Amino acid sequence: MRSSPLSDDSTAPFQLSQRQIHLVFVGLMAGMLLSSLDQTVVSTAMPTIVGELGGLEHLSWVITAYLLTSTACMLLYGKLSDLYGRKLLLQIAIVIFLIGSLLSGLAQSMLQLIFFRGVQGLGAGGIMILSQAVVGDVISPRERGRYQGYMGTVFGFSSVAGPLIGGFFTDHLTWRWVFYVNIPVGIAALIVIQAALRLPVHRFEERRIDYRGAFLMVGGISALLLLTSWGGIEYAWGSPMIIGLGVAGVALLALFLLQQVRVPEPLLPLRLFRQKIFTVATALSFIVGLGLLGAVSYLPIYFQVVRGASATMSGLQLAPLMGAVVVAVLVTGRLITTTGHYRIFPILGSAVMIVGMSLLAQLNENTSAWQSASYMALLGIGIGMLMQVPILAVQNAVMHRDMGAATAGVNLFRSLGSAFGVAIFGSILNNRLTYELQQSIPSAALGQMSRRTLTASPEQLKALPADIHAGVVHAFSLSLDAVFLWAVPLIAVAFIVSLFLQERPLREYAHVGAEDAVTPSMEGEAAGE
Repeated sequence: MRSSPLSDDSTAPFQLSQRQIHLVFVGLMAGMLLSSLDQTVVSTAMPTIVGELGGLEHLSWVITAYLLTSTACMLLYGKLSDLYGRKLLLQIAIVIFLIGSLLSGLAQSMLQLIFFRGVQGLGAGGIMILSQAVVGDVISPRERGRYQGYMGTVFGFSSVAGPLIGGFFTDHLTWRWVFYVNIPVGIAALIVIQAALRLPVHRFEERRIDYRGAFLMVGGISALLLLTSWGGIEYAWGSPMIIGLGVAGVALLALFLLQQVRVPEPLLPLRLFRQKIFTVATALSFIVGLGLLGAVSYLPIYFQVVRGASATMSGLQLAPLMGAVVVAVLVTGRLITTTGHYRIFPILGSAVMIVGMSLLAQLNENTSAWQSASYMALLGIGIGMLMQVPILAVQNAVMHRDMGAATAGVNLFRSLGSAFGVAIFGSILNNRLTYELQQSIPSAALGQMSRRTLTASPEQLKALPADIHAGVVHAFSLSLDAVFLWAVPLIAVAFIVSLFLQERPLREYAHVGAEDAVTPSMEGEAAGE
């Protein structure tokens, strides 16, 4: 009899019941809701928080601290879960997140809030990676498309509901409830996961963590994320600080890669890059993050500055985009489960995204609401067709021992792409806006304006004289069009990359409880054959 799929774990195979899978999935969705919602729910509460705690000069750090810690710890969580198992580690991540939420709600200064948001991020990064890895453990790739569609609804819901929930709590209770609301949801997730999730206990002969590699990886990623967050805002792009962060980030990550070759249990096994599916999926995730998410993050500026919407209303006006993403993810997941094929969807999705982004590049101050909604919906359909496939393809291809590291790797590249995309398109926006404002506004009036203030406070824009107001709006409109237009060739690159994604038959079994988790083809490809 062939060895069980858990032979590397020295455990007997067992199978989760359908009821257990459903319960586990509810707990995972609750955890992912915590992680994704907390990225958006804080935005509408920030003016009130600054008014109470002060520290306006540190405002950006409330977002940056969360992004920094959640991204930097992804690979570490993935590898630890491969070595020690995922259930306990997922519960620890949720507890860390809840501690950070409670302390953020109790913060008495902006510096305290920034630090506690960093603690939240440490938990959030683990929740995101481990939830996806657990799905890879307990649900077969053939069925996983349908379940990942449900998980996609969490991101769509949080994107639209986050600003609304944050505004409601701020207006009717206190901004502190933006963080306190996580606690009952997190406790419920912990109870469900503890009761229903059964995973094998790992028993590897060696469990040596690559602490040196972890230090190099966290340092390198942190330096690059700070570069993207500070460049052109806190410091000029050519300043010694930004150049130093770039050099440090590249050097630390180069040393990290060298370290991965030397150690027996690397955080990111370089053998994964010998698999064409993993290499193409990570490249696709990075390019999509760079070209798509980086550009889409500037849509709220269009609605707030060009269309004059409030922060909360601009979130509502993004509903067609998020709604289309949710529908497309659900439909694509069903089709993948029904047909067993996934390769065609990133190809079609990236093609649709090219059309959608090209249409967004035509937005102006006279664009009707139905036109902007239809453009965003088209883009959302493309996003939904593509977003779940890289993770699905990778989890179907890698061996179980690499499930956590591979899942974390794909997510890490997408997060880094998004961070670089926001920075690159921010530079495009600022440079184009400088030119367009000079063309649209008299120099005397221009000298009295702060582009950063106008972007952050659209109410000040409305108070300008009518002719100046029209000039500023037109300048922003043309500048944002440039941002969306520059995203088109990057998405075209994603289309080309998606053509190289291999189609591999989706396994009919999950790793937990299966009779064969490692096929000869997987073993051969992992060895670079």
